[in-house]
Amino acid sequence: MGLRFLKRHSILAGAALLLCAVVATVLLGGGGEETSVVSQGSAVEESSVSAASGSSSMQETLSSAMEQAASSEASLVSQGNSSAVAVSVPVETQEEMRGVWVPFMTLDRSKEQDQSEKAFREMFSAIVSGAKQYGMNALIVHVRPFGDALYRSDLVPWSHILTGTQGKDPGYDPLAIMVEMAHEQGLELHAWMNPLRIQMNDTPSVLADNNPWNLWKDDPEKAGWVVQSGAGKYYNPAYPEVRAHIAACAEEIASRYDVDGIQFDDYFYPTQDASFDQAAYQAYADEASQSGTPLSLQEWRIANINALISEVYRRVKAINPDAQFGIAPQGNLQNDWNMGADVASWCKAKGFLDYICPQLYVNFENPTLPFGTAAQTWKNLVRDPDIELYFGLAVYKAGSDADDGTWKTADDILARQVSLGRTVECDGFMFYSWDYLQTEQTKAEVENVMKVLNQESVSREGDS
Repeated sequence: MGLRFLKRHSILAGAALLLCAVVATVLLGGGGEETSVVSQGSAVEESSVSAASGSSSMQETLSSAMEQAASSEASLVSQGNSSAVAVSVPVETQEEMRGVWVPFMTLDRSKEQDQSEKAFREMFSAIVSGAKQYGMNALIVHVRPFGDALYRSDLVPWSHILTGTQGKDPGYDPLAIMVEMAHEQGLELHAWMNPLRIQMNDTPSVLADNNPWNLWKDDPEKAGWVVQSGAGKYYNPAYPEVRAHIAACAEEIASRYDVDGIQFDDYFYPTQDASFDQAAYQAYADEASQSGTPLSLQEWRIANINALISEVYRRVKAINPDAQFGIAPQGNLQNDWNMGADVASWCKAKGFLDYICPQLYVNFENPTLPFGTAAQTWKNLVRDPDIELYFGLAVYKAGSDADDGTWKTADDILARQVSLGRTVECDGFMFYSWDYLQTEQTKAEVENVMKVLNQESVSREGDS
């Protein structure tokens, strides 16, 4: 873990230099190869020109990445169809990310009779020891599943998964315990945050009195800051105050806990329906029309999310320059764009993130996005050499009927994906999820992944 830290953190000269890099990007990005960072609190006014041109630039970047991926597809497909268990690409395993996601469902104590700190420690100890057994070096732990907290927060309520009641103090600090236990065993711990979701399908069933939904929804001055959409409740990133609140939650974690990273998942705008933020967009468009041409709704949403991401990055780095900020978007670029996730800009401009981990939850036979094409596309998309690229792999699909049963055609699909990922020189892998590392359904696939990982460890030790 130490060597991987040195590799990643040698590029950091502190928060001051980071700020200079962001400013330089803003000044030099227009019309060039890099996309400029949208400055905090000005997703609309200050980014009208850059975002409008950035939309075209982003689409050109995506098209270019796809074309380059297509040209490499034949060789990748050939490798993907061969056995990866027997032969694998040499890799410095000490520097390779091998993370596993630990979702809130795994940590759920709400229905347990014993909700004590001791019981929580016993549960998480099993996760830590199991992760070590499976060759992992990092845990990505869900600490903000519904705009709440599995840690002591002054900004949002305690998560209901700890006690069954949102806002109820469990009597201990889960994140402090998880950081302590992970680090004792040499594992990194990344705090996984869902940025916009507050409630989904009545989960949690009751929102605490101090939940921002209850504090804001009836306040005329904060109308629109939170939104009901379909079966969910969400933060609305159109407002600078809302973006600042979300960024403050990330900053709070970075300031209070010795986390190795903070990760956002792929849940940005939950819908393309214009009604989600109609009032905010109309207010922007009316004002922008007085001095120029307003951004389209999609461009405006892209600018809002870019402003959120850059503010989170800036505030986390100001607190702890060594803490990594990463995002795990969907593997399908069009889906990302539809959600407001401008992944192309994030991957080529300073000031957005330290790593990106697309969820490549497809296999080599996927008719829409074969794994080989997806892997090469994302490799082509990462233009900044200081941004690390990890591939998120779908352990949960292994051996299942998913994707018309194509995950049952072989028991080394994930192993071949690891091998191919090393061929395109990604920086590591994250596996979804912890629970599926130890099921009968995935047993053969996991054993074959372990063979690939262990082969490289033995090879490197033998070469030293």
